[in-house]
Amino acid sequence: MAQTPVFPPSAGLLAGIDIGGTKVAVCLARPGGAGAAPQILTRVHQPTARTGSEDALARQALALLDEACARQQVARTQLAGVGVSSCGPFAKRSGQIEVANPNICGGLAGAADGRQDNDWVQVPLQAPLARALGGTPLHIANDAVAALEAERRWGALAGVDDCAYVTWSTGVGVGLCVDGRVLAGRNGNAGHAGHTFVGDVAGSAPLCGCGNRGDVESLVGGGSLAARLGMEAPPLLAAAQQGDAQALEQVRGLCVLMGRLLYNLVATLDLARISLGGAVFLHHQALLLPLLREQLQRYFPLLTRGAELVPAGLGAQVGDYAALALLQERAAGTP
Repeated sequence: MAQTPVFPPSAGLLAGIDIGGTKVAVCLARPGGAGAAPQILTRVHQPTARTGSEDALARQALALLDEACARQQVARTQLAGVGVSSCGPFAKRSGQIEVANPNICGGLAGAADGRQDNDWVQVPLQAPLARALGGTPLHIANDAVAALEAERRWGALAGVDDCAYVTWSTGVGVGLCVDGRVLAGRNGNAGHAGHTFVGDVAGSAPLCGCGNRGDVESLVGGGSLAARLGMEAPPLLAAAQQGDAQALEQVRGLCVLMGRLLYNLVATLDLARISLGGAVFLHHQALLLPLLREQLQRYFPLLTRGAELVPAGLGAQVGDYAALALLQERAAGTP
């Protein structure tokens, strides 16, 4: 991962761009001092662009950035830096980051996946943003990795050297930290455990937007539930919380699969704590957290004993703080 830019509290405003499979959000914030979280001043958002030319996503992010700047009566050139927390995976073209996310790029799975309305395979992000921003510092990272950074500085993972952040939302993403080192990988894709397998991979298994069958995202991702179970995530989880027996059984099945992923992370990396976020989880954590803890405790106690599952300390704002964490001055002593 590139070295994190550092800005003193007296510098200009920071901009955070959070790109997800469902929405794009932009916030402006005043840098926090002495390790404090930034102060968010304004936030704008729209459903994620999925039509038009391949640069539609970058143009949308820039339009929202301009709207946020207008609200604070500042120009792009006055920003101290722009952090971009984006769903992945990432691909690189001429060294520049592009987004190849299955929930945005309909061309990844080909004609077999009828959920998407474009033929994009990967869309440019870094190059058009850098051109538009000129000399303003720009830092881009996978959204789960950026959320991990934010949770380690200001949230539920502070002071924990062996940890992960897991988002359960439209898709499933993971950020990883081992021995105090946040993992990035060759293309910034370390932690894409949402595309690992926890179920049947035969021809009858659900097709993920990435083209895989039987991976975590295709089985439990919020964007896959309508096709797989006949109900979107919010009404399904609401019905389960209200005691509907069939819905509760389906939700228990989802937690069995997500529990396998969580166990695999703990067993592979010897993690002490996992912070859980994302719209699917955070809106229904009272139901889901006990079920997930129960699943994690089912497996090989020698490896899982003492491993904690906790809600994201930054709650629903974790996406905003994730983008800002790529720019905010590191707290003293933070690796």
